[in-house]
Amino acid sequence: MFLGKVVGTLVSTQKEASLDGLKFLVVRRLTMDNTEESGYVVAADAVGAGLDEVVMVATGSSARQTKFTDKRPCDAVIMAIVDSWEVAGEEKYRK
Repeated sequence: MFLGKVVGTLVSTQKEASLDGLKFLVVRRLTMDNTEESGYVVAADAVGAGLDEVVMVATGSSARQTKFTDKRPCDAVIMAIVDSWEVAGEEKYRK
């Protein structure tokens, strides 16, 4: 799992039929200091996240273990919207 920030959306009209109904978002990975890293991941959205929200992303086989992604060819899923996080007693983010 990793923390990321939703930075965009992805629309695909031609796709594997089992992916119909899934919303895809573009997520940029965050460091524990709440700074954006380079690179992006496209993730299926299982929780209704939106632009600029900080989210928790699962990848690999874990991405297929949500109600929305079960038995679908997904490699990344947004499984939580972050309200706040703290590291070593220091608050790094609050919604």
